[in-house]
Amino acid sequence: LTNRPTSSLKMSEAAPEPISLNPDETAIVLIEYQNEFTTSGGALYDAVKDCMEATGTLPNSRKLMDAGREAGATIIHVPIIFDVGHHEIAKKPYGILAGIKDGELFKADSWNSEICDLMKPADEDLIVKGKNGLCGFSSTNLDFLLRQNGIKNVVLGGFLTNCCIESTMRNAYELGYQVYTVTDCCAATSVEAQKAAYEFTFGMFSHPKTSSEILEALKVPVTN
Repeated sequence: LTNRPTSSLKMSEAAPEPISLNPDETAIVLIEYQNEFTTSGGALYDAVKDCMEATGTLPNSRKLMDAGREAGATIIHVPIIFDVGHHEIAKKPYGILAGIKDGELFKADSWNSEICDLMKPADEDLIVKGKNGLCGFSSTNLDFLLRQNGIKNVVLGGFLTNCCIESTMRNAYELGYQVYTVTDCCAATSVEAQKAAYEFTFGMFSHPKTSSEILEALKVPVTN
């Protein structure tokens, strides 16, 4: 038998190379920036507040959205919304969907499910329809919107880092997109959970970058 090289499948430890993103081929995909998460009075606000504050999630996301739009990137919002009664979810769900149904979260036509004021879509932005699960692709028209707009690069930010962001990231990776997850534009229910996702998972399915790195790649002057 010949000796074969072994691999641990670990993420590369080499220094990342600078990236360049063509705005015409880039979409900034903003997942669940809804009052339920982002705003005091939302049912999940207290769960993510500390992580948002530690990360600077909302101000960084607003800056990325505005500057990315100005640079010519496509801005896509991905809200999760359920009809009253949450009949889209199984009668006896488990896991996170059970929590959503039991708590009657993200109800259609409610303040809680609205995209927060800070991240309101502009007229030219796209809004994904049909998100009832964790992945931004599975029950939605996201892939259609990306392909119709000639998108090759998918830049992800939003909630929750280790849930909907990670689910969407993995699917985008397998669909053949270049995936960039913005580490200072996400939030989880704890800083520790977010750090674990960044350290052990994100580099397997995306290029983890800061919002400043993404803007520099889009040739946007970065100011503090």
